[in-house]
Amino acid sequence: MSATRFTYLGPEGTFTEAALRTLPEAATRELVPMVSVPAALDAVRTGEAAAALVPIENSVEGGVTATLDELSGGEPLMIYREVLLPIAFALLVRPGTKLSGVKTVTGHPVAQPQVRNWLRANLPEAVWESSASNADGARLVQEGRYDAAFAGEFAAATYGLEPLITEIHDAQNAETRFVLVGRPARPAAPTGADKTSVVVWQREDHPGALLEILQEFAVRGVNLMLLQSRPTGEGIGNYCFAIDAEGHISDRRVGEALMGLKRSCPDVRFLGSYPRAGVTAQDVRELRSGTSDAEFVAASDWLARSEDGRA
Repeated sequence: MSATRFTYLGPEGTFTEAALRTLPEAATRELVPMVSVPAALDAVRTGEAAAALVPIENSVEGGVTATLDELSGGEPLMIYREVLLPIAFALLVRPGTKLSGVKTVTGHPVAQPQVRNWLRANLPEAVWESSASNADGARLVQEGRYDAAFAGEFAAATYGLEPLITEIHDAQNAETRFVLVGRPARPAAPTGADKTSVVVWQREDHPGALLEILQEFAVRGVNLMLLQSRPTGEGIGNYCFAIDAEGHISDRRVGEALMGLKRSCPDVRFLGSYPRAGVTAQDVRELRSGTSDAEFVAASDWLARSEDGRA
């Protein structure tokens, strides 16, 4: 395995690259752009890279399905940390282009919902076509295939373009969450402000099937931060669920919730326990009474004493 190489959703100039460069360890690694999320993750699976940074969730559009599907299938991988990056777009054009000359625009599909209202108000006749990434859209504008691309302002210099308009976003405080993914290993020690990610396949579709999954967390006081269904590809109505839960797998409440899922579901894929971006232990809400590790241990000791006739 190349311990000196990180891959990311490229080409150069993507928001993913910008997010990756915020990580201290990126300064000592070779950063290699890849053409797609699957390509970036496959490089980790084959040992060509130690880790890959890929987008997984956007505050406007929700989950990034390409990443969720890749982590759900294929050789298992594990999330080791997350990065939150504020997102604002610039309309990048070839030098000399005026707004009135923009007839075709491009960008990543996830970008479109974030600029839809701006487009309707400022370029109502422009034709949108999606590109593999926002930076790839900038490259296509450089080649003359489109008039403009929605990308990060920082991508302009890389592709010889000009930011015609900056700070474009339909939603204030928009941000994208990225995850650093590697091969499976022991999760880092808990920090007190952690997140645990899993993918769960329900045994069968029946009334209350999803409720049964959610109850494993609810009865143990585990808060869910993301719940998204994805089709399994095995026919209409067959879904798996990507779940992010507060806490670390070593927390008793989280560990017992996962054991409950494993007992009732045919397959549970553990995607990692890792620190939450921008959150410290002091920021985490107080646990509900009866759900701390100490209370789980006390209950377990009581049960053992009861079994021995010592309660």
